[in-house]
Amino acid sequence: MNRTRGPAVGRTASPSTARAINDRLALRLLVSEGPLTAGQLKALTGLSRPTVADLVERLQEAGLLAVVGESGAQRRGPNARLYGIVANRAHTAALDLRPHSATVAVADLLGRVLAEQTVPVPPGTEPAQAAEAGLAALEKCLVRADADRPHTVAVGAPGLIDPATGRLGGTDWVPAWHTALIGAVGGFRDTSVLVENEVNLAALAEQRAGAARDRDTFVLLWLGHGTGAAVVLDGRLRRGASGGTGEIGFLPVPGTGALPTASSCDGGFHSLAGSAAILGLAAEHGIAADPDAVAGPGAAEEYGAGGEGGDAAPAHPAEAAVRAALAAGPAAAGFLDELAARIAVGVAAVSAVLDPGCVVLGGETGRAGGDVLATRVAGHLARISPLRTEVRAGTVGGRAVLCGAVLAATDAAQRDLFVPADRKPAAAPG
Repeated sequence: MNRTRGPAVGRTASPSTARAINDRLALRLLVSEGPLTAGQLKALTGLSRPTVADLVERLQEAGLLAVVGESGAQRRGPNARLYGIVANRAHTAALDLRPHSATVAVADLLGRVLAEQTVPVPPGTEPAQAAEAGLAALEKCLVRADADRPHTVAVGAPGLIDPATGRLGGTDWVPAWHTALIGAVGGFRDTSVLVENEVNLAALAEQRAGAARDRDTFVLLWLGHGTGAAVVLDGRLRRGASGGTGEIGFLPVPGTGALPTASSCDGGFHSLAGSAAILGLAAEHGIAADPDAVAGPGAAEEYGAGGEGGDAAPAHPAEAAVRAALAAGPAAAGFLDELAARIAVGVAAVSAVLDPGCVVLGGETGRAGGDVLATRVAGHLARISPLRTEVRAGTVGGRAVLCGAVLAATDAAQRDLFVPADRKPAAAPG
């Protein structure tokens, strides 16, 4: 347990501002450290005993804090009471939208997932029908979580997110049903909807719970059906002027024989490292991609395909090809080496512009390749770039986007609820 928090507020803060700051600090500590006694809160915040007693009473009255036990079997009385966040004070929802599926999760105020379901969306499904199925899955998850509505919904989807409006758009390849489902979710009363690029959410997951926990600056290179990247600089996710930071699939690179266009990333880095390109490379090396190799024990949970309506993990042929190559040993070394060389081209371009010092390989291909592929990429990178860049394999797994969406929704709900009502701006008239 950390004990170096220091005083919560300075002497110049007004009483109301001081109360707000102290309350939020205490709540943040209870989220990060778990249940605490009043004495522990005093030690961690540096506040006086009467101030801690006041904030505990205030937070209990607000329904955010409750007694959850006592510290130590030999201790009794007020000083031994353990206080914890009331996790069911609010619920959040997370959506991971893929080209042919939607995974929904409902979590409590501490970010613990209570219910989850994956809905397949076959090609050709009408947008309204897909939106209805996705909304029904969310409503079922809310019932299973004993929640009436989500306080905040975070949606991870491919495409550009307009920084000014927060809306999905700007790309012709985004499935129409994504927009329809996002609109349907927005119909919940008093619910905030956050829409974020899927790779950005995966980066949040890797930063908070994965391979980049020790890095304030890194790039997540997403290698899945398509390619993408998320850029985190000095601890902050960077989206760019139009929300297009990380659209690395459009990056012109050697070896494709063409250039991408404004409406198609064919000829860009996507043509080197996207799923179709990897399958073509595997075929050249005589490697058969068996999708059944992916759907082994535990795969459904890894992909976020568990729960009602999602018994089987979706097939990712490119991942299957990489797994088959790893299983083949030396016989498939040529395929892995050429794949690593292709990926290193994209990593070198990112490093030349941003010099992040660390690139995490995520997505289906990055996850399947693991440390073996990351090591090969680092070797090729060292030969074509003078910049020292560590290459790591992502560790969050197939649930990275959903995990990031849960984190984003939980953060937003806590930011809102952890501000006392008398400190929130008044609603606009009308």
